[in-house]
Amino acid sequence: MNKPEHPAAAIAALMLLSVIWGYNWVVMKLALLHIGAFQFGAIRTFLAAIMLFAVLLMQKKTLRPQHLGRLTLIGILQTSGFTGLIIWALVEGGAGKVAVLTYTMPFWVMVLAWPLLGEKIRGLQWLAAMASVVGLTLILEPWHMHGNQLSNALAVLAGVSWALAVILAKKLHHRSPDMDLLSFTAWQMLLGSLPIVAVALLLPAPPIQWTNYLVGAVAYNVVACNALAWLLWLYALKRMQAGVASMISLLAPVIGVLAAWLQLHEVPSQLETTGMLLIALALALIAWHGIRRHEEVDPAIGQE
Repeated sequence: MNKPEHPAAAIAALMLLSVIWGYNWVVMKLALLHIGAFQFGAIRTFLAAIMLFAVLLMQKKTLRPQHLGRLTLIGILQTSGFTGLIIWALVEGGAGKVAVLTYTMPFWVMVLAWPLLGEKIRGLQWLAAMASVVGLTLILEPWHMHGNQLSNALAVLAGVSWALAVILAKKLHHRSPDMDLLSFTAWQMLLGSLPIVAVALLLPAPPIQWTNYLVGAVAYNVVACNALAWLLWLYALKRMQAGVASMISLLAPVIGVLAAWLQLHEVPSQLETTGMLLIALALALIAWHGIRRHEEVDPAIGQE
């Protein structure tokens, strides 16, 4: 039985998901005023993993991991690499720009899938690739080499790390199509949180200021951005075409940019705005290409 393409409830779930993930870039940026970057990353990922295990227990699902070696590698890329890099990038740079550079992930999946999966770039993907490269160039401005170049590099690397995790998860999903995705997510997040916890314990950092904002930010990240967000993502994927779901979820970086503009007064330059628009066009073209070819979006692509 085919999935209905545009069910209202699934679209509403994805819109809520995009708002939750998009606004979290501002939440994380402000939280770092009260806590060290890796301390926040460790608390965020470890508690989120525990929350997902609690959901598994409530659903009476087995906690036994499958493919532990691959889960560990994916966890290092998607949780250790992605989360560690975005938190570090937020210390050095603006929330809106970090969000956009991180969400170049679909572009990197497209590029890396050629050598790693044998999936050649075709049709609209070439236009998307050119738009992405030009957009990245305009945002990074390599001819100036000033400003937050470290933050820019970390955000791009976060997108690459996320893309590698998605490719590995795609291969694992094809090998074990019956693998429980919630269990997979909980285990990769737990295993991936451990290196961040180790770094947080080893690196010196100022004492944590347990303000009301920080407590709220931790709760927002653990409950809303992980447990609730994953349930919304899985709910939507079961009820609509995966490509459409992926396209709607791309609203998250747009919301991140707008929220950073309004709340943090991060006004992008003309070049940065043009670059962001080109990247948004590229991501839309990639999603549209997937819809036209009825390509599946691996559920593990979900990440804020």
